[in-house]
Amino acid sequence: MNNLDSSQHSPAREEVLSGTVIGLDIGGTKTRGVRFENGMPVRDASAGSSNVQNVTREQAAANLAELFGSIGGGVVEEVYAGAGGIDTDEDAQALADLIAPHAPGARITVVHDSRLLLAAGGASTGVAVIAGTGSAAWGRNDAGEEARAGGWGYLLGDEGSGYWLGREAVRHSLRRMNQGLEPDQLSRALLESCGVEEPGKLIALFHSPDTGRRFWAQQARLVVEAADAGDGVSLALVQQAGADLADLAEQAIRQLGLDGPVILGSGLGMNVPKLQDAFKARLADAGIVDVRILQQDPVFGVPRLVAEQRG
Repeated sequence: MNNLDSSQHSPAREEVLSGTVIGLDIGGTKTRGVRFENGMPVRDASAGSSNVQNVTREQAAANLAELFGSIGGGVVEEVYAGAGGIDTDEDAQALADLIAPHAPGARITVVHDSRLLLAAGGASTGVAVIAGTGSAAWGRNDAGEEARAGGWGYLLGDEGSGYWLGREAVRHSLRRMNQGLEPDQLSRALLESCGVEEPGKLIALFHSPDTGRRFWAQQARLVVEAADAGDGVSLALVQQAGADLADLAEQAIRQLGLDGPVILGSGLGMNVPKLQDAFKARLADAGIVDVRILQQDPVFGVPRLVAEQRG
């Protein structure tokens, strides 16, 4: 757990945010929690994912217990959580029920995690794009209308995500094998990371219960590293990821009748310049130029959202 210097972050509209609020950003691989007191972050901790689409309900509950053991305690007025896969009221309620025992009496709000990202970017309207383990776009206009694009999960979509890049690296390696070609730079890095001797063994490993969405999303770093080292295949994959994410953003922004802003965040979105460049270029081609890269983690959008909710 980290105690935070409150001068590091200046949540929007903090002057109207009183009391203790816990913000949660629940991703596919971890849960980030920050305790805010009177709008200022004072404790920060992480635990494993508590998203029941990625872990069992029992594991999610255990991870939440660990996290609240670090940042909970005392009187907590509100818990505001953003998580992937929150598509229905039932999804939100199921997660709220897991959180409730750790914050007795608190108001609990659960939203799709892209809403945190938009707020962390300092915007009340616009489109936020998540590029992490998974991918999704969400936005809102001045009329309060909302739009979503993507966010269907790794079996149906997650274009441009870490999982997508990892899977595409596997597919590339298998195609070379089928063509009778020796493993190239990306394939060799993948084989070494996975601990297998030849591409054919990637098939069983990919379908093995010992690997999963998180494991393959972690292989995205191999694609990014190879692209930075000048590998053309890897660069093309990173650029395709950026373009696919931009397409999600454009779908949402057109539905809302907006010109921007579009805010790109999460692990890949905030840390891979070549993906960012491709993202911006694709949107520029579509006439969308107000594009921003998130500069702080999405959980720091919670004070703004709670302040807006309180009115």
